[in-house]
Amino acid sequence: MPGPDTRKKFAVRKVHRGTQAIFGERQHLQEVLRSVERAGLPRARKQSEVRQLKALIRARTGELNRINPAWDRKYRKAQDPATSSEELLRLALSLPQDDYLLARALTEHAQAPPELLDRLASHPYAAARENVARHPHTPVAVLHRMADDSSEPLWFLVACNPSTPAHLRERLRARMKPIP
Repeated sequence: MPGPDTRKKFAVRKVHRGTQAIFGERQHLQEVLRSVERAGLPRARKQSEVRQLKALIRARTGELNRINPAWDRKYRKAQDPATSSEELLRLALSLPQDDYLLARALTEHAQAPPELLDRLASHPYAAARENVARHPHTPVAVLHRMADDSSEPLWFLVACNPSTPAHLRERLRARMKPIP
């Protein structure tokens, strides 16, 4: 009698290559490029490696732009403290669902408007939802919804949010176990 089927053990799982992974790869490639450019390599080898690294960097940039056109420009805007809340909201309204890194940057922005935070409170990326739960501009109705969501432990972040109404904050703090 044959043993268990081991083919499943070696099956390739589809891995989500979102903007965070692609951006991280590109950042790493850029650092390697800087290192190679400073290295004392023979000229032909250095030129070859620089050419290959630049091609890989262009490929990662193309991947980011396929997920969200003009990705670098949008990401810079989301990171810029001077970007207006109106512009942040425009970026959020055109945000593809699988652009996790831009969603995270938008929900971290100090000027993120309540409408943006409401929209991204149910984003598939946990870090974006966590940022919404702790952001001081998050609408009270969204904080209530997040506090009552039994599928995620966001209530702790809501309890620590300075914009959470006192009655909700006290109800949530009662859940916390005292430190012995």
